Amino acid sequence: MQRPFFVVAFKDQAQAGAFEDTPHTWVRLGAAGNALAALHDNGVEEVVFAGGIRRPSLAALRPDARALKFFSKIGANALGDDGLLRAIVTTLEEEEGVRVVGVDQIIGGLTVEAGALGALGADEDADRDIDRGVQVLTALAACDVGQAVVVQDGLVLGIEAAEGTDALLDRCGALKREGRGGVLIKLAKQGQETRVDLPTIGPETVRRSQAAGLRGIAIGAGRTLVVDRQDVVALADAAGMFLVAVDP
Repeated sequence: MQRPFFVVAFKDQAQAGAFEDTPHTWVRLGAAGNALAALHDNGVEEVVFAGGIRRPSLAALRPDARALKFFSKIGANALGDDGLLRAIVTTLEEEEGVRVVGVDQIIGGLTVEAGALGALGADEDADRDIDRGVQVLTALAACDVGQAVVVQDGLVLGIEAAEGTDALLDRCGALKREGRGGVLIKLAKQGQETRVDLPTIGPETVRRSQAAGLRGIAIGAGRTLVVDRQDVVALADAAGMFLVAVDP
């Protein structure tokens, strides 16, 4: 069943020209008042967050009066991505009367069950690296830092922070040790607000993992979005990389 929709696209964040044939408006990221007005003026009752945001400094954000009110209310809760997103969800639902839904509730088949997605599975050595990655990400969850880590032979080559997964992979390519390649482990943080920030992989994740010399990717079963799954699996198989979903 098709549903009417309206897109609020953020300037300098969303791809220019991506919404030419779509009902939409462009707003500056710090112009919360304009964004909320657009939702209400177009009768929006449910909001789905899609795509990534390059988080600016507060000075570059140039928050309007509505955004300043928001930041003054949440204070230190804005320090981490999950804390900030939780506060946004609370504001939309409790103050603006707009329900937030996850993209996986709108589009089926984006998450996967535990097991190998492609032709290859993880061997015992890779399983140990995956376990090590899960251990690290679990310990970091309370710090609200990142969702991904690269591990090779038990050694943590890199932890995702503000740079994002693609930049993490690019950085870890130069840190690769001799021997079998490392593993990218990407999981949702414990207690994370999954409606707005589920971990996501796509074809580019596989390409960059291969370029970094990794031998495989492990994601969280049921809590990671796999975009263009058929292409992702085909690329991993062609590269001789395993792609598995785990339940930590």
